Amino acid sequence: MVFSSATFLFYFFPLFLFLYYVLPWKNGVLLIGSLLFYAWGEPRFVPLLLASALLNYGVGWLINAARGERRRQAMLVLGVLANLAFLMYYKYIGFFAGIYNQLAQPLGHGVTVPAVVLPLGISFFTFQGISYLIDLYRRDIEVQSSFWRFAMYKAMFPQLIAGPIVRYRQIAHEIEHRDLPNARLWAGFRQFIIGLAQKMLIANTVALSADRLFAQDPSQLTTAGAWIGIACYTIQILFDFGGYSNMAIGIGHMLGFTYPPNFQRPYASLSMTEFWRRWHISLSSWFRDYLYIPLGGNRHGPLRTYLNLGLVFLLCGLWHGAAWTFVIWGLWHGALLVLERLGLGALLARLPSLLSQAYTLLMVMLGWVFFRADSVPHALSFLRTMAGLQGEAAVPHPWQMDFTASSALALAIGTLIATVRLTPATLRSRAATLLQAAPLRSAALAAAFMLCVLNMAAGTYNPFIYFRF
Repeated sequence: MVFSSATFLFYFFPLFLFLYYVLPWKNGVLLIGSLLFYAWGEPRFVPLLLASALLNYGVGWLINAARGERRRQAMLVLGVLANLAFLMYYKYIGFFAGIYNQLAQPLGHGVTVPAVVLPLGISFFTFQGISYLIDLYRRDIEVQSSFWRFAMYKAMFPQLIAGPIVRYRQIAHEIEHRDLPNARLWAGFRQFIIGLAQKMLIANTVALSADRLFAQDPSQLTTAGAWIGIACYTIQILFDFGGYSNMAIGIGHMLGFTYPPNFQRPYASLSMTEFWRRWHISLSSWFRDYLYIPLGGNRHGPLRTYLNLGLVFLLCGLWHGAAWTFVIWGLWHGALLVLERLGLGALLARLPSLLSQAYTLLMVMLGWVFFRADSVPHALSFLRTMAGLQGEAAVPHPWQMDFTASSALALAIGTLIATVRLTPATLRSRAATLLQAAPLRSAALAAAFMLCVLNMAAGTYNPFIYFRF
């Protein structure tokens, strides 16, 4: 059940909100509603979700009760390894078994691994649990005394299957008590509608062209067709994931929770360093706080800094998926960040902002080729076509048939929204203008919502790419 489905929008969510506002047991209603939400798509993995909650609650209690630093550290290591064991089995066992089989094949060895279904949201709720244990160990938070309140935190449906990665310390005070003033409810509703429109009117529209063009043999595409394909995917992934995050944050406000922002117009960045401050903020900040800084960050000289960046982005790539394409995507971004620390960043800062932004967007798009492609050979072939090195096919694929007028319009609007840079002063001015034009804003939101409903009624293409992770 996705937020952009009629089942969620017209059945589950209204009934849930009614019970949530009317009944006094808000945490209980949220826990039961979240488990039902998860069970709608993955009923067999509800016990896994509860087991993850029980694991982290129990280990957290042991860390809090342990006497002596060595015992606390031992409990932390136990908890982190147990969380990673879940992730390793469900997400990576097939990948690493395949690597082992390739290496052992000359010796006549090999292992057979049964097909494992990836549980929805496991990457997100695993990192959530690890951050809770580490923050407890660091004494940044107090242990949660109630298992049911902790299970509610772990299972909260707005952020359960696709983030943002909400750390316990970010909402600890709201677990115990939260206010629901009308202004907050309306703000949450507005953000939800904006996210829904981003997802349905922009991401879904360009997704159809992106999927059709990437499904073609790259050698049959023209250079223009390949660039249109990756441009559509570039806009799709931002507005798909960014729109879902906005919907999640909006629902959080309607429930009385303040979730962290996850996207801040990353395609307006002037460097890859800035891009990673704006893209998937809850994930990049997680890696920074729980891996990069503990590894030493940039405190032990340039070489160690570069190694730390490489390792962090290698793992960031693997977090997204168990495939070599994701490994290469992560290393690509790590290498670009290292280059900026070696002096490229200073050069970009001196260039006109338009050139710096164009460079950053180009590097991001080249990385998205590996992120989207089915395999490394597919990605390399697609890049060769983009560079005009593939040679013209005898009968080139008519890519114009896959790039409809609606896709072109959504691509143009999405690109404009995503790339136009606004200064803080301009943002404040625009915000003041919007506040003064409340009727116009309300009419725009109503129109966007009606268009989304019409799309649902028409049964238009409605994928959600982050279910892969």
